[in-house]
Amino acid sequence: MLITVCCTLSVAAQGWIGKNPNGQQPPAQQVNPEDRDVDMDNPTFVPTMKVGKALVDGDSILFMDLSNVYVYPPVELKTSSQQKSYNRLVRNVKKVLPIAKEANQIIIETYEYLQTLPDKKAKDEHMKRVEDDIYKTYKPRMKKLTYSQGKLLIKLIYRECNSSSYDIVKAFMGPIRAGFWQAFAWAFGASLKKEYKPETTDRLTERVVLLVEAGQL
Repeated sequence: MLITVCCTLSVAAQGWIGKNPNGQQPPAQQVNPEDRDVDMDNPTFVPTMKVGKALVDGDSILFMDLSNVYVYPPVELKTSSQQKSYNRLVRNVKKVLPIAKEANQIIIETYEYLQTLPDKKAKDEHMKRVEDDIYKTYKPRMKKLTYSQGKLLIKLIYRECNSSSYDIVKAFMGPIRAGFWQAFAWAFGASLKKEYKPETTDRLTERVVLLVEAGQL
């Protein structure tokens, strides 16, 4: 349950369990990121290429917009333990980064959906239904993540959303519920307030994330 916010907002974006906001049945179930086998030899994300046309001085000129390509010096891994630690980091990023990106999209969609509700009471009732459905729907899914993957996901949600999981829960569900989930996470040695620091403590993680995003890992 370390990524409660991701679960909560996933349900909220659907309106309620089993249907989308239009009342239609959801499409056929896709394989969730946590159920996919991590391929260490092939990219997790496919590099993108956009072809367009621009008008310059009255002439139409075709252009290509390619994914970023990152070039880093080799990582210095002096021991087998360091190599295993690095491989574990890459594997965990490839596993949970898609979930963090999903959470970011869900937050946007959820905010827009809540704006369609008539008043605060309707919004509160909706979020309460969401919270009640969390355990039944997402507890089995989250159990598939390891402890280290759960902690990493909290950080990557911060990276994708530019806000901590605690602040996101607080914004959608209020300070009392945010405090409850923070205490719950704290009991397991984690924190929903954990920040992502790409320039310092999370520098190696940011490097791996950028390479995975670009389809280079």
